Amino acid sequence: MKILIAEDDRTSRSILSAILKKLGHEPIAVENGNAAWDIMQEIDAPHLAVLDWEMPGIDGAALCRRLREQERKESLYLILLTARTDIGDIVQGLEAGADDYMIKPFNNAELQARINAGCRMIALQNKMMEQEKLKGVLEMAGAVCHELNQPLQVVSGLAEMLFMDMDARDPNHDTLKTIKDQIGRIGELTRKIMGITRYESKDYLKRKIVDIEQAARDEYDVFK
Repeated sequence: MKILIAEDDRTSRSILSAILKKLGHEPIAVENGNAAWDIMQEIDAPHLAVLDWEMPGIDGAALCRRLREQERKESLYLILLTARTDIGDIVQGLEAGADDYMIKPFNNAELQARINAGCRMIALQNKMMEQEKLKGVLEMAGAVCHELNQPLQVVSGLAEMLFMDMDARDPNHDTLKTIKDQIGRIGELTRKIMGITRYESKDYLKRKIVDIEQAARDEYDVFK
């Protein structure tokens, strides 16, 4: 996971980067709050950040507050790092929007535990966001299929009646068969939409759309 480190002390910044690399993460280290703010505005910005309270530019608490004021679709976990030990300061940092608070000098094992906790929280938030997406997809599916089914049944029935009464030598026979087949495809599509069990997406014309085929597959089939 990409993790932002905003720390003006070079030694602390190097230690934090080394620990995160050892844990298998990708640290992005900057030395002031302004640079940290710029990083967090990028499209692929980190979802977890370790922010020093006292640093040039935007300080850690102010940065937490500004990030929380933004409307972000992605989950975000902020750890505030400081030498302040007063309970009032801790409360102030948490109220500014920090999820966690670490006091300098930090213990490597403690840092690892807090980073792991942050990663678990991000995973949980992402899962909840996926469930919300799935809920929206299922609600859309129900509404679309409800509106489509009745006219689809009428058209399908009429096409079937015409096809049964038509001679195979009729020049419109193949055209009507094509119409009948395509009606069947629409019916199959509505059944797949109603069978969606999870959120799956795919790229389409520089945007994401619901992958109906994958979203409607049984979980057992996915692992075959």
